[in-house]
Amino acid sequence: MISVPAHNLNDGSTLPAIGLGTWPMDDTQAEQAVLGALGLGYRLIDTATNYRNETGVGRGVARSDVPREEIVVTTKLPGRHHGYEETLASFEESRQRLGLDYVDLYLIHWPLPRVGRYVDSWKAMIKLREDGLVRSIGVSNFTPEHIQRLEKETGVLPSVNQIELHPLLPQDELRSFHLDKGIVTESWSPLGRGSELLDDPGIARIAQAHGVTPGQAVLRWHTQLGAVPIPKSSDPGRQRENLDVFGFELEPAEVRAIADRVHRRLGGDPETHEEF
Repeated sequence: MISVPAHNLNDGSTLPAIGLGTWPMDDTQAEQAVLGALGLGYRLIDTATNYRNETGVGRGVARSDVPREEIVVTTKLPGRHHGYEETLASFEESRQRLGLDYVDLYLIHWPLPRVGRYVDSWKAMIKLREDGLVRSIGVSNFTPEHIQRLEKETGVLPSVNQIELHPLLPQDELRSFHLDKGIVTESWSPLGRGSELLDDPGIARIAQAHGVTPGQAVLRWHTQLGAVPIPKSSDPGRQRENLDVFGFELEPAEVRAIADRVHRRLGGDPETHEEF
């Protein structure tokens, strides 16, 4: 079994340095993927209400021999449930689908600045943490301005911001902001899903120099930046490959070279994207 290091969060909890993404699996696929991944050594599992697979993720966790306290289960609040009471009710629905007594990490999925209710949701999440129903609270796709508003109005910073991050969008400024605030960066779409990234000759040369695959080189790039990638895979061989990125180290020049390309988003802009 592969051993994975962990990051210390600003609330005293820890977060494994790599995790398993589950979008767009259905319940059956998610159950099998989670069960297999936990057997390989994964300890961080990522889902969301809008992925519609929380039930399957929970079943995978329940079937595993890994002690519950060693597993970090993440889920996310959908846009249609922004608001204080709405967040409390939505969380309870997620918890029931997952079949868990508590959730380890609860995130606001998108800020939806036009709707303007993410602070109300954040206040509810603070209550959930105080009540022991959530161990850590965080956000996803938030900008520095959104996070500063949370801090100004509640005094509580997120422990995590899960953002689109890959060599086509290295997010240097946002990662620097997170570092200053003690927020851990999580990377969604870490392998640049749907792009030509893994076919890049430069990345292939770097991977070959270390005897690894291009995907492993890119995931190692994330971990050396201090980010936590959550690659999705339901294939046991690929799951193992994605997890096995702690036995080699990229040179500083290789880290720079991997992100030395034209940068662009593959997903939505947090200032305008609305996902309910």
